[in-house]
Amino acid sequence: MRKTNFHRIGILFFYLILFGMVFGTESEEYIIGPKDLLEISVFGLDELNTTARVSEDGLITVALLGEVKVAGLTKSGVEKRLTRLFEERFLKNPQVTVFIEEYRSRIVSILGAVNEPGDYKLLGRQTLLQMISQAGGLTEDAGKEINVIRKKEDGVNASLKVPLEDLMEQGDVELNMVLKPGDIINIPIDKIVRVYVFGQVKKPGALEVKKSNIPTLLRAVAQAGGFSERANKGKVSIKRLNDQDKEVQIIVNAKAIIKGKKKDIQLKENDVVYVPESVF
Repeated sequence: MRKTNFHRIGILFFYLILFGMVFGTESEEYIIGPKDLLEISVFGLDELNTTARVSEDGLITVALLGEVKVAGLTKSGVEKRLTRLFEERFLKNPQVTVFIEEYRSRIVSILGAVNEPGDYKLLGRQTLLQMISQAGGLTEDAGKEINVIRKKEDGVNASLKVPLEDLMEQGDVELNMVLKPGDIINIPIDKIVRVYVFGQVKKPGALEVKKSNIPTLLRAVAQAGGFSERANKGKVSIKRLNDQDKEVQIIVNAKAIIKGKKKDIQLKENDVVYVPESVF
């Protein structure tokens, strides 16, 4: 991907972050669910302070209250519920504070070609682009696709493939999916490889390209500045290693490719293209 494309993506991430800062609301608080660990404190009554793990049924056990349903509530929602229950049964004007010590139920993992991979809390309704932005944005070696691994209701994992260019540059809003707890976002790293162009071209040397975007013969020559005036386009050679790691040489009539009489040759990693000089 060209630098200009990454510049546009960087601007997009900036506005996504700005939008979240300006329009963030309480509705975007973390929603508590099973396996989350809550620390509960009641001001002035240390004996009621406790740490409680949310059960698979969404319940916690609290002294004096017994089992209390907390799944589906935010931190402030749990504080309000516990305050009301304490006040109804035992205490006058209780001051209850809840701290989420471990986030376990609503986590999204993002791996691969982002600046800050890891696990992230799913706060309210968040989309794929928002999560990539939260992870610091893409690195320059990001591949062509994003893989979203999601567990279906039957427990089987499904892989959803999202073309990066369509999402980022074409702005296909249907691809900017709303994430679900447990989603794993994997952005494969597309490593940089080299092909070499020597001989009668204007800028001979190594070309650094993404592995998923290795050029054809004519594209590689174009990236090397094009043919020089003395180039023998009819006898261009390509040296490459075959599956047995033995060097083979392919002679190509580039003039026939330019005229559309033959198909352009797809190069491979570490290919060496040599354009000989014409003999007049």
